[in-house]
Amino acid sequence: MNTKRNEWKHIFKLDPAKEISDEKLEILCKSGTDAIMVGGTDHVTYQGVEELLNRISKYSVHRILEISRMDAITIGFDDYFIPMVLNSKEKKWMMDMQHQGLKQYMDYIDYVNPTFEGYCILNGEAKAFQYTNSKLPDEKDTLVYAYMAEQVFHLPIFYMEYSGTYGDPELVKQVSSQLNHTLLFYGGGIENGLQAKEMKQHADVIIVGNSIYTDFERSLETVQAAHGN
Repeated sequence: MNTKRNEWKHIFKLDPAKEISDEKLEILCKSGTDAIMVGGTDHVTYQGVEELLNRISKYSVHRILEISRMDAITIGFDDYFIPMVLNSKEKKWMMDMQHQGLKQYMDYIDYVNPTFEGYCILNGEAKAFQYTNSKLPDEKDTLVYAYMAEQVFHLPIFYMEYSGTYGDPELVKQVSSQLNHTLLFYGGGIENGLQAKEMKQHADVIIVGNSIYTDFERSLETVQAAHGN
């Protein structure tokens, strides 16, 4: 199990509100991916997160909870990622929700060591975009958000989230050239090895989620492609 984040290349993202068989879950966990991330927007519950954590915990893969709801936080993950949605129109998605969560779980901070992600949601049709009341950024906006994530907030991760839609490789390349220390995560629409390889040329880590549920076999191609095989 690779726990050095700057060496990661690939993450599978599972939605606790969606079903996945034990057989497929085992294949994912043993696929060679660097981590399994649990996260979603709709119908995320404590029970759903806890059940998925228990199933993943049978394997040695690194486990990440990406927090979207305070009432669904479950102790037992290896990492806790907290999104700060930079292009939201509402301050609560940049600061207030994070403040609330830290206040509630302050006693656990030394144990969980949360990681804050600078999030930029680039798909106006995505549920996450609408849920966070975000504004669709243009190219220059996106580059400025990346700059702010690294130079203003000193965040360890800048996450370009296209949420189900395959993004613009050229923009990902430009954002990558903007960052020197902050890791670039890319998520959205990666369905096969060719797309994984294309985005991995520029992003430090690619996130594969939807294709797990739509074309499982091809989603497995993305692991080796991201690792250069």
